[in-house]
Amino acid sequence: MDKKTTINEKISSSLNYEEFKVHSEQIVASFQMKELNEDEKNLLEYRKLNLARVSRVEKTYFPSEEIKNVITSSERQIWLVITEDWCGDSAQNLPAIAKIASLNNKIELKIVLRDSNLDLMDMYLTDGKRSIPKLIAFDEQLNEIFIWGPRPKKAQEYFDNLKEQGLAKEDIIKEIHSWYAKDKCQSLENEFIELLRI
Repeated sequence: MDKKTTINEKISSSLNYEEFKVHSEQIVASFQMKELNEDEKNLLEYRKLNLARVSRVEKTYFPSEEIKNVITSSERQIWLVITEDWCGDSAQNLPAIAKIASLNNKIELKIVLRDSNLDLMDMYLTDGKRSIPKLIAFDEQLNEIFIWGPRPKKAQEYFDNLKEQGLAKEDIIKEIHSWYAKDKCQSLENEFIELLRI
């Protein structure tokens, strides 16, 4: 199967943003109804925390006039996001991406789950890793316009810096989420302004 056929199939079976949120809420509800092992308990906590993060970003991020002006001139596009609801970076970025996409009715936001679409994920690795969220923007003929992810460049630089310092993974994650709270989606928005101007 060629790349465009695979992508077209994934788009056909994708979720929109609201469906993705409902999917996350349903998983949390179903997990709370059963006996969980330690890994499942941890995953449930991540998912619950991410639902709170999503809600916070939705309430606090308001697209600027600049991005509103830039995005209105875009042609028809499909923004395909590969992600999972347990991913902290996704919870911090996807709600803002959804708000940006909603500014132009010619942009369709589609979401596919990474773990059940590894064939697609493996087409869009970051340094050989299945890092998420990953957004690929396509035109109507499914030609790639731009690729973004898995996090804003400034967040990635900070992450790499903390890793070089030898911080434990848990501490790095805490620091990155503090960075997101201070940044308030401005780095993400600035990157999208540049991508949409191309």
